[in-house]
Amino acid sequence: MTHGDDWAPRWLILVVRVPAEPSRHRVAVWRELRRVGALQIGQGVWAVPDVPVFADGVARVIELAGRGAGEVVVLEAAGRRESDAARLEALFTAERSEEWAEFLADCAEFDAEIDKEIAKGKFTVAELEEEEQSLERLRRWHRDIMARDVFVAPAAADAEQQLKSCADRLADYTERVFAALHQM
Repeated sequence: MTHGDDWAPRWLILVVRVPAEPSRHRVAVWRELRRVGALQIGQGVWAVPDVPVFADGVARVIELAGRGAGEVVVLEAAGRRESDAARLEALFTAERSEEWAEFLADCAEFDAEIDKEIAKGKFTVAELEEEEQSLERLRRWHRDIMARDVFVAPAAADAEQQLKSCADRLADYTERVFAALHQM
């Protein structure tokens, strides 16, 4: 998110209360908060930047809490001091950095899987389809993290490059499968 010196991010603070039983409602709300990328700042208190990309997720959290006889109080907030706003932004970006690290690890696993199949000479359509599905999962995950990473964590650029590398590796593997199938 680009901003000038006078820009201060606004936040939505979600105060979530859902009865303990049945636990499936609390779990559903927690999972949605995690999926949307909300930052837990206290027991039952979560924060997301007040930008449109989070609106649907916040609405789903409210709906899920209501299904479980719970409630969500949504407050608009900004840091009272510049250091408060910077701290929230840093915490939020640190969570995105953790997501990017996991994404990068999965990209490395994708590369290792391609290496393994090439080393074994396993050039089958079934294996190619499996690798295509893996790459598509990586692409969806990348899009999801990019949407949440409104402050642009440092690893975002590495992740972009690594995803491109994975696509290039799959293109090479596809050529090898095609060549192997047409040698027959």
